[in-house]
Amino acid sequence: MAVKHVLHRLSVATEPTAPSTTARTSASDWGLLLIRLTFGLLLAGHGAQKLFGLFGGGGLSATADGFAALGFHPGEVFAVIGGLSEFLGGLGLALGFLTPLAAAALIGVMINAMVTVTGAHGLWAGDGGVEYNVGIAVVALAIAATGPGRLAVDRFFRWGSGGWASAALALGLGGIGAAITLSL
Repeated sequence: MAVKHVLHRLSVATEPTAPSTTARTSASDWGLLLIRLTFGLLLAGHGAQKLFGLFGGGGLSATADGFAALGFHPGEVFAVIGGLSEFLGGLGLALGFLTPLAAAALIGVMINAMVTVTGAHGLWAGDGGVEYNVGIAVVALAIAATGPGRLAVDRFFRWGSGGWASAALALGLGGIGAAITLSL
């Protein structure tokens, strides 16, 4: 009888609970917000460089030429896909909105960047390597796994608490998207 009671208490303690709208925010909520805003807004800005020529970027035409030079044809289509993935994925991550999908978009773009641009140069960014791309992909995956925190739009939705399913969705969709893009 006592064992049954302990097992019941353990199962109740490990069941996910809905986020409280009245709960106080913690340092981890603010820490997640800081990470989301930093990485999300930087990636959104990077996408804006590609799409709109903002922040010193070349805009869609120059980005399309760059994608065509990498073997992506038509370059314009892939420039729009890459730019929108960074822009919308970054904004989604920053806001904590549709976090698993935002993370998937960023993971997919980073996989493509590693395969087509940085992978041949080793690990360190100073040598043109994958360091930056790996960092962004891991941060996006980690946020999908942990959830975006209470200071996020997703806190009102079921997927807002993260978990294995959210992480698997982000990694799976990002990997599939990258594989499809690289196979075209």
